[in-house]
Amino acid sequence: MLSVIIPTLNAQSHLPQLLTQLDGVVDEIVVSDGGSIDGTLEVAVAAKVRIALGCKGRGWQLARGAKWANLDNNLDKNQDDWLLFLHADTRLGENWMDEVRHHIKHFPTQAGYFRFKFDAHGFWPRWIEFWVWLRCTPYGDQGLLVRRDVYEAVGGYPDWPLYEDVNIVRKLGRRRLRPLLADAVTSAARYEEQGYVRRGLGNLLLVTRYFLGADPNDLNERYNK
Repeated sequence: MLSVIIPTLNAQSHLPQLLTQLDGVVDEIVVSDGGSIDGTLEVAVAAKVRIALGCKGRGWQLARGAKWANLDNNLDKNQDDWLLFLHADTRLGENWMDEVRHHIKHFPTQAGYFRFKFDAHGFWPRWIEFWVWLRCTPYGDQGLLVRRDVYEAVGGYPDWPLYEDVNIVRKLGRRRLRPLLADAVTSAARYEEQGYVRRGLGNLLLVTRYFLGADPNDLNERYNK
């Protein structure tokens, strides 16, 4: 079984497109909402997906969504239970499901992630994409496809508002990470608003502080400014 978990917070403008891509393709969709005040929940209800409500914070929401996934299965969670975590503003490349099926069949003990791509044209979006590729370590906007027993073995997502994706990737380790040959196209809105150089350098500074031991809760306040 393949369950897709999507954390949302006022994602009305992005969510319909992703749900349309997933509809009829995956076994289950879980929208884990953190208190949206726009039409996000109406979109989720209309799409007839499972909805997990609770406090906001992406780590909390991802972990909550994983717990709600596959609740209707009376059998124990087993090796056929897969989780795919995606951000609400993600748009997947055309061959994404073929890549997911191939990974599930041939790489059961590894976690897969998509290629990062912006929904914008020009030099700076391609430049950022190049550096993401060079980094070789996936972040949350590249998605994460992982079998449940592997996910639980590393402790799942921590209850953090920021860098929960970095935490779980570090626990998985590079040997258990595998790139999928399909794109995860994400919104470049924040980069467009703040400037690619400013936003990029700001993100680099924050993640450096995280690696040096800073509290993710403190860093989240700076990230959202």
